[in-house]
Amino acid sequence: MKQHDLRPAAGSRKNRKRVGRGPGSGLGKTSGRGEKGQKSRSGYSSKRGFEGGQMPLHRRIPKRGFTNIFRIEYRVVNVVRLNALTAGSVVDPDVLQQSGLLAKGREPVKILGNGELSVPLTVRAHKFAASAVQKIEAAGGRVELLPLRRGKSGR
Repeated sequence: MKQHDLRPAAGSRKNRKRVGRGPGSGLGKTSGRGEKGQKSRSGYSSKRGFEGGQMPLHRRIPKRGFTNIFRIEYRVVNVVRLNALTAGSVVDPDVLQQSGLLAKGREPVKILGNGELSVPLTVRAHKFAASAVQKIEAAGGRVELLPLRRGKSGR
């Protein structure tokens, strides 16, 4: 096989559609846009969700429930992940974030009680699950609540 023998696969290359180039092309005169109407005009673009003047679906469907604007989202850490930290250390949100146990963010931190803890730690967080408090204290550690800050700059 030589370079001049190379050909693209049959059907893989196709000429682009040239509209408005006479009746013989099959797309002459109105260029496939039909007769009159908004869609036949130049510059037409439909709006997302527009249904020709009919009440759009997103407005026909009833709204349900409500959003609690005072809800507080927490970044959570399970007790079992605290085993990676050194015994007797003080664990606060900054330490958790630096050790990679906590996602970045400005939300307050909650310690959940999933798993077992074998290392005595002093844990400081904004909220604790009741089972997390039991497990931390059973391992010989202490629990300290941090105050929740309210306002524009996070919690």
